[in-house]
Parts: sequence; structure tokens; C-alpha cells
Amino acid sequence: MPADSKLQGLTGSAAVPRKNGELVFDAPWQSRAFGMAVGLAERGLFRWDDFRDRLIAQIAATPSDAADESPARVYYRQWLAALEAVLGEKGLLSDLDVNARAEQFASGERDEVF
Repeated sequence: MPADSKLQGLTGSAAVPRKNGELVFDAPWQSRAFGMAVGLAERGLFRWDDFRDRLIAQIAATPSDAADESPARVYYRQWLAALEAVLGEKGLLSDLDVNARAEQFASGERDEVF
């Protein structure tokens, strides 16, 4: 299923942020997370519907008290959490992997994997 078709299935609060029809990203990490989810689904590592279901559940579980953050920032944090969840469920990513990578980025000691 092409990316455009996938995005049409994301409606309501799960709809990707847009401005004048264009996708909205406030920071580079948001577009990377977006691209990873779409690309990994296109490669068959997980079903898009599984990701969409995790995204909808993540949005529903997130308190709506983040008024000081941009809607895109909140949305893509939920997007990333959904991606991590579906990859974890498929055995492709562990919490240890995520935590180790987050520590690398926080410390500035990143390798060139990304």
C-alpha cells in the first residue's frame, strides 16, 4: 500500500498534521520517525494496520494537557511511541535498545548508525 493510501486511513485525532495540505514537521526527528514507520511498513516488517492501531491507542492514552507544546510535537511523540511498540511486539526492537540509543543521543556520543 503506497504511503498516500496509508495516510488516508489516519483520520480524526490520528490524522497526520498538515498545513495547506502539506505534512507539518517541527523538527528533523519528526520527519525521520515518519519516514521510518512508512518505510518499514512498506518493506513488510509490520502491517500498516498494526501500526495505525497502536497510534490510535497511543493518542487515546495520552493526556491532552500538553497545551504548551505544538500539536505536531505531541503527535510525533505519539507516533514514535506507536512505532516503538509495534517494533517491540514484532521482536525487532527492545526497550533496552531504545534506552541505550536515547542515552547515546543525550550524552552526545552517537555513532553513525542513523
